[in-house]
Amino acid sequence: MRTAVDTNVVSAIISAEAAAEAMSDLLQRASKEGPVIVCGPVYAELLAHPKVTGDMVDVFLHRVGILVDCDLDTAVWREAGIKFAQYARRRRNEGGGTHRRLLADFVIGAHALLRAGRLVTLDPKRYTYDFPKLRLLP
Repeated sequence: MRTAVDTNVVSAIISAEAAAEAMSDLLQRASKEGPVIVCGPVYAELLAHPKVTGDMVDVFLHRVGILVDCDLDTAVWREAGIKFAQYARRRRNEGGGTHRRLLADFVIGAHALLRAGRLVTLDPKRYTYDFPKLRLLP
């Protein structure tokens, strides 16, 4: 089984945050069940991490065995767009005004759903409502 990884997980490991050890262990266990991947938007967000350079991101991902899947087909973009539109309508209807989440969150969720089946994230609430069929770890 493939496992997708959210930006916040890799960032926590790079920054040696409190969750870093637990996330490293979780990714190690997941890698025994199949490939561990990040999509293009996660890779791009990691390049903006204040503690790394582009080469460091590539070396880190390679060292921990995370593959970069930048080949996002129409199905992923369509799923992301549909979920993002539903979210935007929900925000407007609830009086929340304009959306506060970024399209990248929905691309990450759609990619995880359609290409991996599960997602490791430190922010499960972000994906629970909009991607109810997506298995979230931990």
